[in-house]
Amino acid sequence: MLLIAPVAVLTTAGARPSPDSVPLPDDFAPEGIAVGTGDTFYVGSLADGDIYRGDLRTGAGDVLVDAPPGRQAVGLKVDQRRHAIVVAGGVTGHVFVYDSRDGEPLADVAVAPAGDTFLNDVTVTRDAAYVTDSLNPVLYRIPLGPGGVGAPETIALTGPAATIAGDFNLNGITATANGRTLIVAHSALGAVLTVDPATGASAEIEIVGEPLTPGTQDGILLDGRTLWVVENFANRVVGVTLSPDLSSGRITDVITDDDIGDLFRIPTTVAEHGNRLAVVNARFDLGMPPPPGTDFDVVVVDKP
Repeated sequence: MLLIAPVAVLTTAGARPSPDSVPLPDDFAPEGIAVGTGDTFYVGSLADGDIYRGDLRTGAGDVLVDAPPGRQAVGLKVDQRRHAIVVAGGVTGHVFVYDSRDGEPLADVAVAPAGDTFLNDVTVTRDAAYVTDSLNPVLYRIPLGPGGVGAPETIALTGPAATIAGDFNLNGITATANGRTLIVAHSALGAVLTVDPATGASAEIEIVGEPLTPGTQDGILLDGRTLWVVENFANRVVGVTLSPDLSSGRITDVITDDDIGDLFRIPTTVAEHGNRLAVVNARFDLGMPPPPGTDFDVVVVDKP
């Protein structure tokens, strides 16, 4: 069993020590991150579909899922109710579901033809998982219930979310607490949008004041009225305070590389860990696959 040695920690009065950087295995090629119970986090590998499980407090970890050949893991989310990890399978056109406790496979769901799709990110609501497709103007809904994983449904999008304007279009996805509204990032438009999961209708969230960085929108996370948006090649994470009706928002928090000691190295996705954010560095500037021996990590930062 491969264990990553504990990393250096910062200690502040009255706070539990926590690392600023948690190492991942060399050559892992991560993209998506999710937080489970306690200090547990999960990261998926673009290179081979493996799932790594680690501890944000100690830095220890190991590969939980040694995926079969031909798989890919992009965005992922943990369904705490069902002890499941739901994984977007990228170019494979499949969504993979694993047990979050032991890594056992629970489902392999084909939602689109391989090669004609790029399943990018996942959000989980009370009764379903929703998956973005960066190449097609659709979302995929996968029912989750007491009986397990249901048959997938395709949601045809209308409005700005249906725009195909670049190599990567729809990207990150998150949901309101009641699951009635989805929010998606659109990289090619440089925008964040609301989507009605019942109809596929979408609308752009107007960003008032300072704009988002064009073409960099990746993973997103809704935290109350704050939408955290990872801007990958801009090496920053921004917090957008949304209006009550989700029609507009204003950037009120910005975490830049300079703020955290140059720890961002093309971050892609974000997960919440208490009052901190866990952000995975994908290092896309090095190419895919990256050079042999490339190191990767998860950066853990305080919310502003």
